[in-house]
Amino acid sequence: MMIEKRDRKNPGYRLVTALAVAILLGLAAPLQAQELPPRPVIITVNHSQPLAFGAFTPGTSGGTITVTPDGASRYATGTVIPLNLGLIYTPAMFYVRANPGTVISLLAGPPSILTGSNGGSLSLQLDDTYPASPFVTMVPFQQQTTVLLGGTLTVGTIISNPPGSYTGTINVTFVQE
Repeated sequence: MMIEKRDRKNPGYRLVTALAVAILLGLAAPLQAQELPPRPVIITVNHSQPLAFGAFTPGTSGGTITVTPDGASRYATGTVIPLNLGLIYTPAMFYVRANPGTVISLLAGPPSILTGSNGGSLSLQLDDTYPASPFVTMVPFQQQTTVLLGGTLTVGTIISNPPGSYTGTINVTFVQE
């Protein structure tokens, strides 16, 4: 024989217990809220890594020298000869801060003219980026995505482009899509 024990003093005991369990389970469920409004994209230039082509000589008729966006290599066309004189070649480096999932494209402006310290001028065309444009930011806003930008330098003869340092300004537009 089985005896069933009931709490006759508090008939709502089971109801209160069931509600308490339901509330506790409801608090354990993930809460969802509206996502934060989009933040503007922040671009920072890394001045310690500009677009640099290292040492080279234009040869008899010139040509081009290119630095790849990943910085792994540079190559030349025409009679331009890359020289290994201790001067490094690097892609330009930018830092991008944006909400995760933001699609960003880079638009290079027209070729830039670089002027030489000893006269002469060179034409610089910006090339590909790493990561390839367009790209999606994957890190939280507090972290930054590093973007590398390669370029191609059009070089004339040694007479039109004497040895020296060549400087100029490049125009890059970052577009948040």
